[in-house]
Amino acid sequence: ITVTIPPPTVHILRSFLSSIVDSMVRQVGKTQTFPKASGISRQWLQALGGEKGEFTADALSLSRLKTTLSNWAIPLSDELGVINQFRVGFKLLPPTHHSGQWSLEYGLQSIHDPGFWVDAATVWRHPVDEFLYQGQTLHQPQETLLKGLGLAAKFFNTAHNPIDHSLEEPFPTHTWLTPHQVYELIQSTAKRLQENGLGVILPPGLATGEDRSNRLGLSIEVAPFTQRPSQDLGLQHLLQFHWQLSIGGHTVTRDEFEQFASLNIPLVNIRGEWVELRSQDIRAARDFFNRKEHTKLTLEDVLRISTGEAPTLGKLPIVNFSATGSLEQLVTTLTGSQGVEPIETPLGFCGDLRPYQAKGVGWLIFLNHWGLGACLADDMGLGKTIQLIAFLVYLQTHNQLNRPFLLICPTSVLGNWQREVKKFAPQLVTLVHHGDKRSRGELLTGMGKTVNLVITSYSLAYRDCDTLQGINWQGVVLDEAQNIKNADSMQAQAVRKITLGRGDPTPPSSSVHQPEGDCAIRCRIALTGTPLENRLTELWSIMDFLNPGYLGSRNFFQRRFAIPIERYGDTASLKTLRSLIQPFILRRLKSDRQIIQDLPNKQEIPVFCGLTTEQATLYQSIVHSTLVEIESTRGIQRCGLILGLLVKLKQVCNHPALFHKEGLPFSSPTHLQFLSRSTKLQRLVEMLAELLSQTQGIQGDRALIFTQFAEWGKQLKPLLELYLKQEVLLLYGGVTKKQREAMIDRFQHDPQGPRIFILSLKAGGVGLNLTRANHVFHYDRWWNPAVENQATDRAFRIGQTRNVQVHKFVCSGTLEEKIHDLIASKQSLAEQVVGVGENWLTELNTDQLRDLLLLDRNAVIEAD
Repeated sequence: ITVTIPPPTVHILRSFLSSIVDSMVRQVGKTQTFPKASGISRQWLQALGGEKGEFTADALSLSRLKTTLSNWAIPLSDELGVINQFRVGFKLLPPTHHSGQWSLEYGLQSIHDPGFWVDAATVWRHPVDEFLYQGQTLHQPQETLLKGLGLAAKFFNTAHNPIDHSLEEPFPTHTWLTPHQVYELIQSTAKRLQENGLGVILPPGLATGEDRSNRLGLSIEVAPFTQRPSQDLGLQHLLQFHWQLSIGGHTVTRDEFEQFASLNIPLVNIRGEWVELRSQDIRAARDFFNRKEHTKLTLEDVLRISTGEAPTLGKLPIVNFSATGSLEQLVTTLTGSQGVEPIETPLGFCGDLRPYQAKGVGWLIFLNHWGLGACLADDMGLGKTIQLIAFLVYLQTHNQLNRPFLLICPTSVLGNWQREVKKFAPQLVTLVHHGDKRSRGELLTGMGKTVNLVITSYSLAYRDCDTLQGINWQGVVLDEAQNIKNADSMQAQAVRKITLGRGDPTPPSSSVHQPEGDCAIRCRIALTGTPLENRLTELWSIMDFLNPGYLGSRNFFQRRFAIPIERYGDTASLKTLRSLIQPFILRRLKSDRQIIQDLPNKQEIPVFCGLTTEQATLYQSIVHSTLVEIESTRGIQRCGLILGLLVKLKQVCNHPALFHKEGLPFSSPTHLQFLSRSTKLQRLVEMLAELLSQTQGIQGDRALIFTQFAEWGKQLKPLLELYLKQEVLLLYGGVTKKQREAMIDRFQHDPQGPRIFILSLKAGGVGLNLTRANHVFHYDRWWNPAVENQATDRAFRIGQTRNVQVHKFVCSGTLEEKIHDLIASKQSLAEQVVGVGENWLTELNTDQLRDLLLLDRNAVIEAD
């Protein structure tokens, strides 16, 4: 007789709910693209909606997926756990001697209070559906305990399953484990039990998982060979170190170690505490004993150990680490435990350092003393230039500036650097290595010995690499260091070659780090507001310039950091990388509360740019021909010629294309050529690129660009959009009221809206509220402080919650610089006299006008 027994109702309900939920999830997989998911997670989600419902991946990727899903399910597990307040738990109790057996006690453990424990004997004494124990109610305790023991038995070795053996008794309360079974429990079984909702309580010394302090390892104390840091130090500097063997935090002698090792058991009792003794650690210790005389420790090793990136020495775990003497200060400072003290403004520095700048200079000095490279990555406008100059002045006043420094920067800021050094440190002997008439070969080498600072461009660093490498530099500084972000670029390799010192032409290897010779330059500084723009390898390139080999070869860096972080979002690798680079990168943002307090509400920053050869030739030609006409005319006609001349010169300083009325459009292949014709335009694009690299959205930097030429605004807009790869707004007299209001609304209120707004001075200089901008660029000058301030006040007004930086562009050696200096030196008078506009210039006689307009040839930036 066949009798069909219907399945229990609960099974039918569970099957129904499982099918419904599965169908709903797979339907989502068919209709969604999951734009926020990436890598293995996205593959899994897309496979849910596929026909076969499967996908292929390597073991590492599947492991990452399992971790991701487990983390995702934690909140759900917490909610389900409320249903049952107790779970089955296992408490491991050690024996009284090494060879004895361990007891694994059974009980019920509170989910929300793991310290609340009900032993199995108590459970068996109460054969009821529920009972009250120390104020808490246990539901079906005996049934819960038996089910949990049955589940746990699945995770133990089936051949000698200790839980199965105990279940032969009617009321099991514990089981016995051998030392090897205990080791297996600690290594793997405990984790599997916990993953399946069971509790595990281990003795204190064994409950720390991967905590290296409880393993056999080395306790190391390091000290420098000299008590004072010197310029000869560096990452490869050898250190004294004293080591001792340690197990579970207890120092042991070699004899004690051999005694424990001879027991041939994985768990030993040391001074009353049970600790793990791994066979691979025993082998590593014995190998270390055999090679200890040849083991060396460098400053680079110490930094890696301090940041947790190098946790072994000769395959033996480092369980305790300390530094003494001057090295202790270095370690505590670089790991963030102790800050660098700000310095007093150096004697001979013609200016005042803000507190954060004084701290930045102190940081440069500190790393320089230890021969370590430094990346000063302050936000744009916080004074990286000033801090570098103050650093050089400090070295000079302390008799530490013994050889010249080489400063490599973009062509567009050569003149600005020269001017800033002259302004803040006129005693520094400076040479600008640029132009067709620049010194070469032995002449340059000879001149390099008599100056404190040589300034050159990236392109000339490549072209004159051999000569520059032949000079014994004290240090090399890279301004806008993101120019070497591509390690394979010619200029990056040239910089690398120069810093290797004389006689070593080997370029950096992508796979194997090349150790540097004794001639390598010890002081290396990178200045950049954007140490990382797109990919982590850009950061590697800058760091490899600063401290070669510290982050390993490029291939190693790709495998260890770039791929895990960029492709899989590996937070552990990201944390390790941050700890490694943190000592060498100092970055302060304008949004930092301390920095905001340190800054004025409005900073006015002149930006000095040279003229290209094309601009200079055009400028001189216009001045010469027009002065001849002016000299032979009188009255209103003369005034008209002068005012017309000023307009032409402004156009030339902006860009020759504006003067020549070259039309649009220019195509993508020619935009770099267009950019190269104006140094002022090059500098604007560089500054905007840095600005846009800052935080996106509501806190992202936004900028207004004012020009008095609407036609220039029309040319500037497509160029910036092409170069910066994002939309740029343009407001001029031809824009309708509706278009105007729409642009203002997008700029002010749309978090994803355009961040650059070009305005003609007449159309946008008054009547607008543009407080979302925290940068104002005056691309060309009105030479009327009142008019310029009115334009600036579009951003600097009521409703502005951030500090505003005003960048006033000035072409060095031209009419622009001379009038700028006049306004700056006599501001109050200028507002009264010059403030009426440019008419005052028409009252100058021809000789005065010639002096004002005469071009200083030293300000011309010749083509590289």
